[in-house]
Amino acid sequence: MNKIPYIHRDISWLSFNYRVLQEAKDPSVPLLERLKFLAIYSNNLDEFFRVRVANHRTLYRTSKKTRKELAFPPEVILEKILNVVKEQQEEFSFIFEELIVPELVNHGIQLVRRLDLNDYQKSYVENYFADELLPFVQPVLLVEDKIKPFLSNRALYLAILLKDKKKTNPDPDYAIVKIPSDHVRRFLELPSLDESKNVVIMLDDVVRHSLKLIFPGYEIIDSYSIKLTRDAELYIDDEFSGDLISKIRKSLSKRHIGPASRLVYDRNIPDHFLEFLTDVLELSNYDLLPEGRYHNNSDFFSFPNFGKDYLTNTKLPPIKYKPLENKSSIFEEISKKDHLINTPFQSYNSVVQFFQQAALDPMVTHIKIVQYRVSEDSKIMQSLSDAVQHGKSVSAFIEVKARFDEANNLKWGEFLEKAGVQVHYSMPGLKVHAKMALVRRIEQGKPVIYSYLSTGNFHEGTAKIYTDIGLFTANKKITSEVTRVFSYLETKKRPDIPFKHLLVGQFGMKEMLLKKIGQEIKNAKNGYPAEIVLKLNSIQDQDMINALYEANQNGVEVTLICRGICSIVAGVPGISENITSFSIVDRFLEHSRIYKFANKGDEQIYISSADWMVRNLNHRVETAVPILDKDLKYEINTMLKFQMNDNIKSRSLHHKKINEYRDLPNDLAIRSQVESYYFLKRLTEKKYKK
Repeated sequence: MNKIPYIHRDISWLSFNYRVLQEAKDPSVPLLERLKFLAIYSNNLDEFFRVRVANHRTLYRTSKKTRKELAFPPEVILEKILNVVKEQQEEFSFIFEELIVPELVNHGIQLVRRLDLNDYQKSYVENYFADELLPFVQPVLLVEDKIKPFLSNRALYLAILLKDKKKTNPDPDYAIVKIPSDHVRRFLELPSLDESKNVVIMLDDVVRHSLKLIFPGYEIIDSYSIKLTRDAELYIDDEFSGDLISKIRKSLSKRHIGPASRLVYDRNIPDHFLEFLTDVLELSNYDLLPEGRYHNNSDFFSFPNFGKDYLTNTKLPPIKYKPLENKSSIFEEISKKDHLINTPFQSYNSVVQFFQQAALDPMVTHIKIVQYRVSEDSKIMQSLSDAVQHGKSVSAFIEVKARFDEANNLKWGEFLEKAGVQVHYSMPGLKVHAKMALVRRIEQGKPVIYSYLSTGNFHEGTAKIYTDIGLFTANKKITSEVTRVFSYLETKKRPDIPFKHLLVGQFGMKEMLLKKIGQEIKNAKNGYPAEIVLKLNSIQDQDMINALYEANQNGVEVTLICRGICSIVAGVPGISENITSFSIVDRFLEHSRIYKFANKGDEQIYISSADWMVRNLNHRVETAVPILDKDLKYEINTMLKFQMNDNIKSRSLHHKKINEYRDLPNDLAIRSQVESYYFLKRLTEKKYKK
């Protein structure tokens, strides 16, 4: 191969976020859920600019010598990103204004602007502004070279074109006013003369209507919404020395005053006004992004539903996992066989009760856990505190470098330390991303280890919306190696004995995965059926991609189910023509990672915390655990088949059909998430009738 095809991770990520936007456009998605997908798209994009685009801007400002050493020139990537996002934002506006708003009207929900208000509603809006908003709007007249306002990160503002009534000078003045959506709700319900209609106005238009009250001596010519997002990277350069916790605390305090990474503006703003703002805010063309009339569209999460539940998704209440949930001894059940929990289809209560019972069980001596992201009100963290009070030795490894969860993790670290938990914090130069816990229990005078390993975090909130898989096991092949991982995290001493069953980041995980791909290639050459199925959030590591290209060229059947970043280019003749690559975006966030290798009929299946990104395979402590129980393999295989046959929510990642809905020759409509839910429901009813 002279040239290996490869998609830059950030360009691929934009394709993923467009799949989210497709859900907002899909008329088969319930109307209020479509608004939520607009919110998800917007929230994703904000984080992308605060982290990834900010990184490219930093690289662009480095020396020419440094830039020459990069695989992709930052200015080229920045221009591609801005062009793609500009097109997506135009489609976003069309979807909202031309598709969703008229459909809301059809269902009795009227989203009005200030010019739509009747006299009574105008009076209501003006009174609301005076009573609730006036103290927060912070009006500032802008004077070139004299007044340079500081715009708060992600805050909404109106940039106002106005004219002093006393001046004969025809030149307009400029001002900004804050839209205080951080203090009051974004959507205001208005009185309606027609009881069959629900009328709502956005806070932006409440402020727009009231500008004459803020600037009484001025004629308001027009106003345009703007928003500034700031670089969210903490830039902790030296993690090998000093107090990392102090560095993170100090950096967190500066996150909201970091350099600008994007000015979002109403695309209808006059050029002269945009040039003025660019100058006064000290921005470059790479910092500018046009949007529609409204920004911070993640606020659509809080759009009122007016009791119209028929405009939301049909409920899929989590299935009670009867073998473990509410059992008198969860450990007795795990000792009999391994168990899988598939959230959010199945209840997360078994995981919570695993820790609650361990805290109170007099036979339990030790509890250990890795905390990467947890909910703000975590029952699991509370159980760790309770366990100390009941005489257990409790250890928690807390990764304080989990982006956007640093403050929450520091808070829980303090809580656990005060409770008497042995807290271990981040490792130098690494992130610990493994999702695992263990409980040591004395049974018949001997210690027995119980483990829980998962593809997702110990987070009761995301367990309701992320598809993840967790394994409960007392199998000594697994638990003995889990114990060694915890020993390494706590002592920093590398294990003397190699890992035989777990794949562990920093201890040969990448090498073992490459070896398994190589074995499939060897099997194919020797005439055996050879297959690799990978379900990942992201794949970007070039070594892994090259290995999959080689597997494809040697007759290995490769199927890639990739939700997000997919740098592999499927369907290229002579390189990847037989790689099947697709993405599923649906009501739940696809988050589980599964690796499957045919292995000459002795199938190997792993569930893992690790995507195939450079960061996961080279700079993190990750785990992949083999599924050894044949019944559990059957469960995973069945749900993988649902995904492979999904003809409703799967989008092609073939290089000529990026984001096209897959046209599969199925007799029935197959939507994998719904099929998985009812499969697990049937399985529960069949196997556990009692």
